[in-house]
Amino acid sequence: MEYLNIAEVAEKWGVSHRRLQTMCAAGKIKGATRFGKAWMIPKGTQKPIDGRTKAGKENSTTQLELDMPMPRKTPFLHMTDLYSEAGTAEKSISALGYNHEAQTLFAAEIAYSKGEIDKVYDSAYYLLHKHSGFYAVISAGMLLALCAIWRGDLNMWRQAKIHIAGAPAKSEAERDIMTFAITAIDSILYDVSSFPEWFKLGRFEPLHKDALPAAKVFYAKYLYAIGYALATKQFELQGVRGLSLMTMLPNAIEPMISQAVADNSIIAEIYLRMTCAAIYYTSGNKEQAVYHIDRAVVLALPDKLFGILAEYGRTLDSLLEQRISRVNTEAWHAVRDLYNIYMAGWTKLSGSVRGKNLATTLAPKEREVAKLAAFGFKNAQIADALNMSISAVKQAVTNVSNKTGMSRENFAAIL
Repeated sequence: MEYLNIAEVAEKWGVSHRRLQTMCAAGKIKGATRFGKAWMIPKGTQKPIDGRTKAGKENSTTQLELDMPMPRKTPFLHMTDLYSEAGTAEKSISALGYNHEAQTLFAAEIAYSKGEIDKVYDSAYYLLHKHSGFYAVISAGMLLALCAIWRGDLNMWRQAKIHIAGAPAKSEAERDIMTFAITAIDSILYDVSSFPEWFKLGRFEPLHKDALPAAKVFYAKYLYAIGYALATKQFELQGVRGLSLMTMLPNAIEPMISQAVADNSIIAEIYLRMTCAAIYYTSGNKEQAVYHIDRAVVLALPDKLFGILAEYGRTLDSLLEQRISRVNTEAWHAVRDLYNIYMAGWTKLSGSVRGKNLATTLAPKEREVAKLAAFGFKNAQIADALNMSISAVKQAVTNVSNKTGMSRENFAAIL
């Protein structure tokens, strides 16, 4: 594609250099791209209608549609093809230099993926307080909620939901996005009660196609939460017992992974692979869990997306350590440190939201034993699954009961 520089376009359109640069930075010129410190505009690009003129006012609706504040119609920029190749996170951030709001949001989402929560917090508040557009407000609210999880801050969690609910939605489609955003963050705490019916059915028509990779990520988490609740008898579904649903879930998620690959969505692929690995591992298929963990780690390591991996320490237990440390010991140490922070915050917030005292003092092996016991595994089955002696399993069960004051039948309530 042939480009013109600012001076050439300014002369052609009869506008000042400064105004043209401002228009480029605001994303008002389609295709404008920053090369280093200079803006370049595709040859043949039409001059945008000036909103201050009569013609501009008459065409204000059309112009607003063209001047979207985000380069994609989704609050999940990092789950689009804006980040399509492992190891290019910083390059992708720089490529958004033509749109400060989008660049700030995308950089914050990448920072979250790395576990850099302080950076996420600052960016979220910046976007919320500068009266950003709809997608930026939704995204910033979600980022604030994620910070609340890492920090175990119930007040921040509530404020995040208020910000999301207050986003300037102008259509039914945007209100659907708002509902999806609130329920998506609830699902991280295994609360799937507020998902709209269309989402529970896997019908994503209310969402723009740009949001589909993220929708599949949260749908996979929704399915896992349902399978977990059934397996631990937190609710019942006629004809479904134990891990029977869990063992079938990969049949739904594997195609989503293939689609994420086709969509060039690195972040979505990592999340889907890790969720699928957690499901395989929980249902006793360690081989397939390893397959997906290894592929997710390969995608995450180049840009040190350790925050995503840390989220799954709770469900993948020692298997995650084994798979990461065999590739990069330093990476595992970083993931482990982030996991300890995440787990403490998640446990505190989840307990506050659900009104339960969740266990924080369990050793990793005790948590693994407790989880399988909650799924109804017998001691011999747990011993076989975790390569432990039966006596060691019995001792772990006793330790969990002593630390939590819960009987084996109620272990699901503390996990």
